[in-house]
Amino acid sequence: MLKSKGSVLPPNHKGPLMSQSDTAPSNSIGKCACGETQFSVLGSPILRAICHCEICQEFNNAPYADITIFRGKDINLPEDNIVEFKSYALPPILQRGKCSACNQATIEIIKAPLMPKLTIVPSKTIADPSLLPEVSFHSFYHRRIEDATDNLPKYSGYLSSQVCFMGKLMGAMLRG
Repeated sequence: MLKSKGSVLPPNHKGPLMSQSDTAPSNSIGKCACGETQFSVLGSPILRAICHCEICQEFNNAPYADITIFRGKDINLPEDNIVEFKSYALPPILQRGKCSACNQATIEIIKAPLMPKLTIVPSKTIADPSLLPEVSFHSFYHRRIEDATDNLPKYSGYLSSQVCFMGKLMGAMLRG
């Protein structure tokens, strides 16, 4: 297991680690607010959504999380001592990572049985917003702090939100 300042990267972590000295085109970089945690984007995003669940609100210190999902192989993760990972719910399928310098949400890793590894990043961390797909939907809308003014589908309730998320994710993965 790779350790990171009092936390552990997800078990069996595979994937390249990127130090700040590594370079990538500016349009394929993602970084936290302070710039200490950086990652390379190597492939296209699968899906983008807005989550209003209480865990996303706490993790992002915001009323919702605007997230973009990539295949695990399409993100070069930062050095293992820059991001502190934590699981907010059981089972620990989703490991959420914050920059150890600014404590901002930076990287989330999903490792679920029978699924490929996925990486979630806050959409605002992608340096070039033109690389982002359009937002597809809102989930856990019943937990919203403020109403959304867009015309996107809004799913409320745990089961409805999870079914929507998995359905949209699987559909996007099969298309891509």
